[in-house]
Amino acid sequence: MSTFSKGIAFSIAPAFRPGIAKVFFCWALAQIFFLNAFSQKEVPQNIMQQIYGQVKTPYKYGLVLTPENDNKKIDCPSVFKKGKNWYMTYVVFDGRGYETWLAKSKDLLHWKTLGKILSFGDTTFKENSNWDANQKAGYIALQDYNWEGSYQLQKFNQKYWMSYIGGKEKGYETGKLSIGIASTNKNITKAHLWQPFIDPVLSMSDIDVRWWENKKLFKSTIIWDKQKTLGHPFVMYYNANGDTSNNTPKWRWFERIGMAVSDDMINWQRYQTDPVVHHKIGITGDGVIQKIGNVWVMFYFGAFWEGRKDAFNRFACSYDLVNWTDWNGDDLIKSSEPFDAKFAHKPFVLKWKGVVYHFYCAVDNKDHRGIAVATSKPLSPKGELR
Repeated sequence: MSTFSKGIAFSIAPAFRPGIAKVFFCWALAQIFFLNAFSQKEVPQNIMQQIYGQVKTPYKYGLVLTPENDNKKIDCPSVFKKGKNWYMTYVVFDGRGYETWLAKSKDLLHWKTLGKILSFGDTTFKENSNWDANQKAGYIALQDYNWEGSYQLQKFNQKYWMSYIGGKEKGYETGKLSIGIASTNKNITKAHLWQPFIDPVLSMSDIDVRWWENKKLFKSTIIWDKQKTLGHPFVMYYNANGDTSNNTPKWRWFERIGMAVSDDMINWQRYQTDPVVHHKIGITGDGVIQKIGNVWVMFYFGAFWEGRKDAFNRFACSYDLVNWTDWNGDDLIKSSEPFDAKFAHKPFVLKWKGVVYHFYCAVDNKDHRGIAVATSKPLSPKGELR
């Protein structure tokens, strides 16, 4: 309560009858609670600074996963733990479209490719050309989101889950792109094809599509909020582009991050009208969620913002999963080495045994694209502290 408000309360209350004074006191107390609740929508910058101190990774270890030849590009890392080992899902583009692959590691630094988990459909016959026949870019779902937690994937209805970008057209993110859901009840440490749900769960042609997502839908991330903060257990963040891009210039469309919620992982309801993390121009996308204490942290990438021509990783924070405060300090990751000279973007961040690992997509000036990692402490090639 402001000093002005206190003065009014103390000067007027004695003149009231006891009942009126009690009502006035309750009203004043309600105002305090309202103001406190309102202020909690924004995370103070001193808290943001503390988060930055915990998540920053100034030491670039280098590339940890690269394509087998120059005709392929590797993108969008997602990392989880199962047993004693780590696993990474990632996307491969080979000219036709996106497929999703799986790799394995013992130390988060040295990775071995295991095989595909989402693959192209059979387009030999026209009737087999499904909505996702030539694009299946997958991202893990329902992971333990606690900072320095288990990083394991959780089962829902006896299945593991994944969301993915799906599309029918060949090429790099061409045609209509929608969001699909896939699942498996098999061993997720073995490369096998997950089963996609027959139809997309979110599309630009849906009746309730919003202004910022009526062209293409891109990467999504799904958390299992067992507290049902928003009234539903499953919360999806995804980026998309819409009318305001105007295709000027054509290769710099605008993207923003918005939300959807679900009770069963299949039926999704869009949440509020506007995006929750966005910037005036350029791309804001590929959000990944962690929780540090009572603060939700969204790691995301930006590209082609006003006054910038590069791509970089940043973060935003929230107390309620809806209202996000943007970090206004230094980038978490930006181009600085030959292997990421063109772009350094698309984050996946975790902390394990006191070390923060920031995986990202690195693109050099020859357009070679692979997965790199930066860390909070300097590591030797063997993964030991220097």
